[in-house]
Amino acid sequence: MKSILFKYMSKFTLLTEEQQQTIANEIKIDEFKKGTILFRQGDVPTKCYFVLKGCVRQYSVDENGKEVTSNFYTEEQAIAVFNNHKLDKSSEYTFVCLEDSVLVVGDLAIEQNMYTKYTQLEVMTRKMIEESFGNVQDEFATFIASTPEERFKTLLLKRPKLIDRVPQHQLASYLGITPESLSRIKKRLEIDSK
Repeated sequence: MKSILFKYMSKFTLLTEEQQQTIANEIKIDEFKKGTILFRQGDVPTKCYFVLKGCVRQYSVDENGKEVTSNFYTEEQAIAVFNNHKLDKSSEYTFVCLEDSVLVVGDLAIEQNMYTKYTQLEVMTRKMIEESFGNVQDEFATFIASTPEERFKTLLLKRPKLIDRVPQHQLASYLGITPESLSRIKKRLEIDSK
């Protein structure tokens, strides 16, 4: 599992192999069972995560009590809540493991100490955030301009394995449609592909 960490350290830093090994030894990796809630909507997060294996769902509950799925994090994706702009620093989302998962666990209280000790680690984090943010911007712009069927086709193209990994009602919520609409789209695309 740590080979994934070395991949990112090699891609985004100038750390030597020895420095990479030292950092990898200090990084905490935990296993989480399916159904584990990493933190809830309204909690003030104290941890950040990086998925080595598994799937984590991000959702919120609206004022009517309806769950709205806003993301799924799978292998090689970082989970962080950027909430410093809020006075109470609380999370707008709940994060729950949809599968047994293996995650790098970062403690936000000691994050700055790690960055001071390993300045290249902060560079790596910033570059990963920039890359991720650029992708999110592109995906959001495409999502807004797309029909539900186009959103599903994009999902099939970019994250095809997700369809078999998450419950269909959560996938429909993520696509901004009802489960019935998702079912109709899937049937229509099966007919079109024959």
